[in-house]
Amino acid sequence: MSEGRPPAAYVPTLLAGRTALVTGGGTGICRGIAAAYARFGADVCIVSRKPDVLAATAKEIGDATGRSVLPVAADVRDPDAIGQAVAACVEKFGKLDTLVNGAAGNFLAPAAALSPNGFRTVVEIDLVGTFIASRSAFEALQQSGDGLVLNISATLHYHGTPAQIHASAAKAGVDAVTRNLAVEWGRFGIRACAIAPGPIADTEGMRRLAPGDLADKARAAIPAGRFGAIDEIAAAAVYLRSPAAAYVTGHVLVVDGGHSIATPSLLGI
Repeated sequence: MSEGRPPAAYVPTLLAGRTALVTGGGTGICRGIAAAYARFGADVCIVSRKPDVLAATAKEIGDATGRSVLPVAADVRDPDAIGQAVAACVEKFGKLDTLVNGAAGNFLAPAAALSPNGFRTVVEIDLVGTFIASRSAFEALQQSGDGLVLNISATLHYHGTPAQIHASAAKAGVDAVTRNLAVEWGRFGIRACAIAPGPIADTEGMRRLAPGDLADKARAAIPAGRFGAIDEIAAAAVYLRSPAAAYVTGHVLVVDGGHSIATPSLLGI
């Protein structure tokens, strides 16, 4: 699959009339989600802290899809900045019905060597940022009549993951936020779901967390026998925004080739 092109099972106009704001949309998995949403007809606003990256990504997606993509530089830890991003999206496209919370930070650090500030920073970006963006978008999502909060989680916290206590804690919190928003906001016409990607090729996360020989070891632990593709996560995101998922809420969809459920000692069978 090429970027922004989930399976042909989806009709080209599947997301026509939708408007999505994607945090972390300048790079990686969320760039792929933004590209797929645009390709299937949605208006898209991408948000991150790097204006130059955002501008380049917006142009590339726009050129590939023929749609206008709005780049807005903002830090998800700043309620005022995210509020302004939401307002800019609504002003540009007339509404907001989809929020993808994908801004994240991570690095390898054993717990005994991790500084309190390092722990706090990852939790603030991944978890607090998810809440801030969701809260900032609430009114617009409610007014749309068919809102979706889609959080990008992980599978790190399903087991103890060495050197990932900060990210594991943050993503466990993201899963809790997902379930609570589904329960509280369902009566406002807003669904809340999450995607938990496994090891995904060609992402900054894999380059940082599984460099060199670690990548080979990580691949060997995946029952599917390979890393996932960004487009496979984008395909899941398209599904969750589609009418086919209208009764799906509070669910964390794991897309990891079986990685999180495998017993390492049995993988050679």
